[in-house]
Amino acid sequence: MRAEVFADRLGWEVHVENGREIDRFDCEGPLYLLSLDEQSGALRGAVRLLPTTGPNMLRDVFQVLMPGGAVESPLIWESSRFAVNPRILQAEDRHEANHTLNRTTIELLCGIVEVCQRAGIEHVVSVFDARMARIFRSIECRFEQLGTPTRIGRTMTYAGLFDMSDEMRATLGSSGDLLAPVLTPEPPVGENR
Repeated sequence: MRAEVFADRLGWEVHVENGREIDRFDCEGPLYLLSLDEQSGALRGAVRLLPTTGPNMLRDVFQVLMPGGAVESPLIWESSRFAVNPRILQAEDRHEANHTLNRTTIELLCGIVEVCQRAGIEHVVSVFDARMARIFRSIECRFEQLGTPTRIGRTMTYAGLFDMSDEMRATLGSSGDLLAPVLTPEPPVGENR
């Protein structure tokens, strides 16, 4: 899915190996959140989370956005490789496809807040394009802009800091009608997922 989104659809210069987009940060022990279709189990979207105390994209790839240095704290994680499966848009019913796309986006954002709250993480930093900035604003997903937005390739690129508060979760939940927790509870030790 990441190869389809970042290489094929967005045209980014990313490494694709055997049909999979991977980068060095996938080797840093990240946490991945997945959105799955409840009926079919098909992957609808995903996001990657990494601590800012180790290698991360803002500090190590997008330094131009933070000339004074990127944020680093055990209480701040970075989200990256946020992607919604482009195959959703191939559905015959365009209205239903857009609904699923929006719901998946909000579900992943709710999941980020929930996992951070469970782990005691107070903020998430992320690099995103102008399209995502518009989406964040439309669903009232407020962020503090860090550094100076910069054109990278063909797109205006931003760095933002997001509060992982109860207020943020409530706002996102209201935007997507996702008031109940979205994270699947962990199975007891010894049970398969």
